[in-house]
Amino acid sequence: MLRIRNAKKSFGDQVVLDGIDLDVATGEVVCLIGASGSGKSTLLKCIDLLESTDDGDIWLGDTELTDPALNPDAARARIGMVFQSYNLFPHMSVLRNLMVAQRAVHGVKKADARAKALALLERVNLAEKAHAYPDSLSGGQQQRVALARAVATDPELLLLDEVTSALDPLLVGEVLDFVAELKAEGRTIIMATHEMDFARSSADRIVFLADGQIVESGAPEQIFTAPRQQRTAQFLARHR
Repeated sequence: MLRIRNAKKSFGDQVVLDGIDLDVATGEVVCLIGASGSGKSTLLKCIDLLESTDDGDIWLGDTELTDPALNPDAARARIGMVFQSYNLFPHMSVLRNLMVAQRAVHGVKKADARAKALALLERVNLAEKAHAYPDSLSGGQQQRVALARAVATDPELLLLDEVTSALDPLLVGEVLDFVAELKAEGRTIIMATHEMDFARSSADRIVFLADGQIVESGAPEQIFTAPRQQRTAQFLARHR
């Protein structure tokens, strides 16, 4: 599904990604862990073409995302991304937030887009909020709307960037429950997270980043119980 080779990114003198190599298979859930500033969010933004890489190649299926001739909007139409700060359209109702990409990007008929949006809101227990506006919702509700919006277009790849970090601890569970449902559907997900328990129980693979590099990658049980790298062990000891 996704192939990344030697991806590099700097902001001025600060190296943020330093030669990232990563493969993600169709239907795989990969959790990126690491301290703030390790490169997790920048990597997701480079995949979604919100940031350009300085070097290296990124492929989504047979499409080279790093090709300068690529239409970035066409590539982004195949990817769903959810940010830690929700990024809902404040001037649109919840229902319109879920319909807009279906209609404007994918050309779905209005009735079909509305039906799908309402079905997704039902799934995240927010059907009664269809005509509400984002600023009237709690953080957890807004994040569930953002997740529903991201999957409304059936993206090939779903990118989740610290989707629980801005939430009250009591609201984290309702968001992670929906992510677990998406995993059960077989969706391909790359998720940057500080939720170690969720990563351990729900990921197919854990990727630990530090200083813009992949220090270690492996199955959750191996990473959490027998990390091979000292830096991984030190990080996990601080975040249990």
